[in-house]
Amino acid sequence: MPGIKAMRSVSVPNTSKSISVLGLFVILGLTSSSAFSGNIAIESETVLRTFNRSTAGGTSSQVAPVYEYLKLDVEELGLKELSFHVYGWGRFDAADSGYYGKRSDGSLLYGYLEYADAYQDMSLRLGRQHIFEGVADNAIDGLRVRSDIGDQFSISGYGGLPVATADSLHPGGDIIWGGRLAHRMEAFSDVGVSYKRIGDNGKTISSLVGIDSAFFLPMDMSLHGNSVRNIETAGWAEHNYELQIRTGDFTISPIFELFEYNHYFGDMAPAAGPFLSLAHSDEKLQVIGVNGDWRWSKNWTLGARAKAYKYEVNDAAQYVSASVSWFGKGLAGAGGEVGYMKGGAADNNYLLTRLFFSLDGLGDDIWVDSIGMDLLYTLYKQDIYGKNSSYCISICSGKKLDDNLELKLSADYSVDPYFKSDIRAMVALAYRFGADF
Repeated sequence: MPGIKAMRSVSVPNTSKSISVLGLFVILGLTSSSAFSGNIAIESETVLRTFNRSTAGGTSSQVAPVYEYLKLDVEELGLKELSFHVYGWGRFDAADSGYYGKRSDGSLLYGYLEYADAYQDMSLRLGRQHIFEGVADNAIDGLRVRSDIGDQFSISGYGGLPVATADSLHPGGDIIWGGRLAHRMEAFSDVGVSYKRIGDNGKTISSLVGIDSAFFLPMDMSLHGNSVRNIETAGWAEHNYELQIRTGDFTISPIFELFEYNHYFGDMAPAAGPFLSLAHSDEKLQVIGVNGDWRWSKNWTLGARAKAYKYEVNDAAQYVSASVSWFGKGLAGAGGEVGYMKGGAADNNYLLTRLFFSLDGLGDDIWVDSIGMDLLYTLYKQDIYGKNSSYCISICSGKKLDDNLELKLSADYSVDPYFKSDIRAMVALAYRFGADF
């Protein structure tokens, strides 16, 4: 669909994984020592999913993966400024369907030791972590340092092994480093300049520089966005800006986006996964649009959206929509949306309708505490594989079993031109535990 931004494929290098796991055991060993004190919080979520998959022979089989997500936070680890954080997941295919490459799998998403001094506005992180520093949106095994410089400047830097670089493409010797320098004027602006480099055995794989900015203007207006330039390909990868204008109960937001996929992916194109065709297409996408919202009353909001998609290679497309939403206490809400996309391709020319509702605080009347439903129906102007419509129904609910235990249920059913029918269900059990040691 128009406007979809790319995500690079993730493959964890063996060396990087070994360093993170070794560091995790060392830190856990320290936390168990009597010389350390602190408070610990544990969150565990066990998720059972089920869905059908189609086989090459035209039959279907059941897939039933069981996921375990585990999060651990240790605050004031001997020192008030010292803490430890870890989060990871594991999966087991209970049906042994062969849908996944391995019946069991898992990954450490992050695991780092942090020293944060709020008085001096300085922090240091060591371990596996996700970096959001201007042009950087990467997981690394390494070190990140951030500090304020006076009242108006801040600086940050990072370096280590890039988790998101596939070893089959760039085996061994990978390194990532970069940083951001920012200037802020209180209640007026925040502007940052950032740089990121990914290298392999002395060769530059990716080199990006960017500027991100936020301006808080008079008359309750604001402008924020970013521009990224690919140094290796000597071209602009993206521009993304939004102006917000607020007047009374109205909010109007003009937007501008521009993506040049040759420069957006650059030499990382082989790792682009499902977006590989875009990376070599010489395609450019320009999006100009406006979003509007009217706070009609305390509980009601009316909205309108309009976007024009202009391509270098593909046909142009336009999208308009109108919505109405009601929000009550807690999570209670309801609403609907009608939208129309006009484009050259069959799957880019449709009428879309959506209805949703959510109810909260039901525990006194029925067994579950909350329930929600989302219905999406799409009518295509042209047939796609002999069908001119698709729909999807999603239902979810939750039940708080006690102060630390919560049960969540959800189910999805969809029919579209690409699948005769698709049924998915999920049961999740979330547990939270806290203690001092």
